[in-house]
Order: sequence, then structure tokens, then C-alpha cells
Amino acid sequence: MLIKDTFHLTYCTNIHAGGDWQQTLKSLKENLPTIKTKVAPDSSFGLGLRLSNKASLELNQADNLNRFKSYLASLNCYVFTMNGFPYGNFHGEPVKDQVHVPDWTTDERVTYTLRLFNQLHVLAPEGQDAGISTSPISYKHWYSSGKERVDAFAKGTENMLKVVLELYNIEQTTGRYLHLDVEPEPDGFLENTKDVLHWYKTYVIPQGIAAFSYLNITEKKAIQLLKRYLTICYDVCHFALAFEEPEDTLRQLKTAGIQIGKIQISAALKVVHQAGKENQIWEELAKFNEPVYLHQVTERVEGKVKTYNDLPIVLKEKKAFTELRSHFHVPIFLEDYGVLQSTQDHILKTLQVLKEHPVSGHLEVETYTWDVLPKDLKLPIADSIVRELNWMKSRLE
Repeated sequence: MLIKDTFHLTYCTNIHAGGDWQQTLKSLKENLPTIKTKVAPDSSFGLGLRLSNKASLELNQADNLNRFKSYLASLNCYVFTMNGFPYGNFHGEPVKDQVHVPDWTTDERVTYTLRLFNQLHVLAPEGQDAGISTSPISYKHWYSSGKERVDAFAKGTENMLKVVLELYNIEQTTGRYLHLDVEPEPDGFLENTKDVLHWYKTYVIPQGIAAFSYLNITEKKAIQLLKRYLTICYDVCHFALAFEEPEDTLRQLKTAGIQIGKIQISAALKVVHQAGKENQIWEELAKFNEPVYLHQVTERVEGKVKTYNDLPIVLKEKKAFTELRSHFHVPIFLEDYGVLQSTQDHILKTLQVLKEHPVSGHLEVETYTWDVLPKDLKLPIADSIVRELNWMKSRLE
């Protein structure tokens, strides 16, 4: 939905089951009409669509794509952003580090992403810019040496640039502006602002200038094109896990001319030490230990961020701490979970920056963990999504 003529606000449908197209469509038909009626009864409602590779392939069969577009139109809905990060199934079975498979060093990731862009081009309203969020190249623990990681950075960037060139061609031929929104996260090749700045300087710009050389344009113009089509997905939860303040991160990226294609509104689980409540804290935190997703835990030690690559490591060691943050996308409308908290304050800080400097008009609430939340936090999915979107609306308006 459009808020204050500036922000397209939606939720990411990766909260719903969607291993194939039939399941994806069934989930949407069960939930979308209710959500639309309750959050945007008298206006159009944009959607943050998530398609697995299988669902995307099946959407291209027969007349499925046009029929889906007609279905959305019947509800006065449209798609303006997509989540192209998870390639395979995302519910009901262990995902963990496989969420990065295939990574950007592979042709499969390129093919999948280009197919999604072609579908987004059809589904987005005429004149609307649209984007797809994607993985931060690869998962760092798969690479044992610095050389392997450098080679993967270069290959992943090369493959992303293939998509960038196609996005340039699409805009030149149709006028449609589409962008690839790269999403830093813990243990990805890109985790924080420093990583992003280094990546653009070391890989994106030099490789991109070479990729655009066939146009016979200046290096300055080539860099402008690179930063137009290759943007960042600012996931509030992920940057909170990096212990970065939204104002600082967004200022640094703006100074570097790096655009924000999408902001994912999400909250991490925050664990603050409370004397005498250590046992209770560990017991409550253990309720969030589940086998489907990776829940990296971060801690700031002597000014540096230390990352444990999954929650069970911390629960086993139970070391003394001042503050831990866990990569568990908890409901954004709650600040406290008994003796645990969330990084909801980072959402509020991000919104404050946006009110003064609207660095992106695409806002997507992403809380995909409803199936694995502790039972006392669960509500019916549609009701929970409505509550999250209405909480966001009240803060934006």
C-alpha cells in the first residue's frame, strides 16, 4: 500500500508455504484477501512475492502468469518487489546454510534471478520501479582459504553483472526500471557496511566498468549505471546483528552513492544480561532453538563483532555476556519477550531516518519464522501479518 505518496509498504510472502506454484497460489488465496481487506480496504495493495525456483518455473507454464496477474488485479493488488534469496523450499524442513544454495558463483542462480525479473516485469504496474532482493554472493564458511573466497567474490560479482546488463537492456527497450537488491546478512560474504563498501570498490566497480565497456561510455557513466541497477537490500534485523546504527549505515552508503533498493523491516532477538536471571534467560532463549533456520548469534567484544554461526553453540557454552543478538526474525510489534527483548528500536530509528531522508520507497515487513516461533507467541498468520502492517502504518503516518 502507498503511504504518504512515498512508501510502498508490504509484507514478504516467504512467511507462507510455497515449495511449488500450486502451494504458493493456495497460500496466497487463503491469506491475501483477508490481509488486503484489513489493511488497505479502499486502496491498492502491493505485494512482496517470494517464488522458489520450482514455483517460478511452473508460473511460466501455460497461461499461469497472466492468470495470476488477473487474480491480483481482481483484488486490487500488484507486485513491486520479490524475494529471490531462498531458491528451494523454505518451510517444513531444515534450511540452515542451504538458503544460499545455489550461490552467485553458479549459473543456476543467474538463470533463476533473470526469470524472476521477467516475471516481475509482467506483474509490476506500468511505470513502477521494482526490485528483487538476493543473497550476499555466498556463505563464508564454505570457503577455507582467502584465495577461494577472493575467487568466489570475483565470480559472484561477474554473474551479478550479467543480470545488471540485462536490467540495463530492459530499461533501454521498455522504459522499465528494475534493480537487484543485494542483502547482507551474518556469515554471508557481505555482512555489514564495511563489507559492502569494500565489495563495490574492489569488485563491482572495476569489473562493472569492464562489463559496460561495449557501450563506449565514460567510467563515471558506467559507475552511475552500476549503482543504479545493483543496489542494497537493507534488512534492519541483519544490520542490527552487526551492531550498526541505521543512521550511520544509511549515511555511509549514501555518501558512497550506493542506493537502497529495498528496506526489509525486521527485528532480531536481543538478550541483555540481567544479574540473578541468568538461568531464566537461558531457558527462555532455548525456546527459540529450532532446526529449520540458521540463527546466528552476534556479540560485540572490545569493539568488534563476534559471530557464532548458530544458536545451539551459544546455548551449549552459556558463557558470560553483556548483550547477545540472535538472527531470529521475531514479530516487529513486540519489544519484550519476558526476560528477552527485540531490536525493535532499530526499526524505529530506521523510520526516523526515512522520514527525514527517504532513501528507499520500498518497505517490506519480513517475519518468516511464524511456523517455528514458541507457541505462546503464535497467532493465526493472517492476523499476525495484519498486526505487523498496521503497526508499521501507524509509525509511518
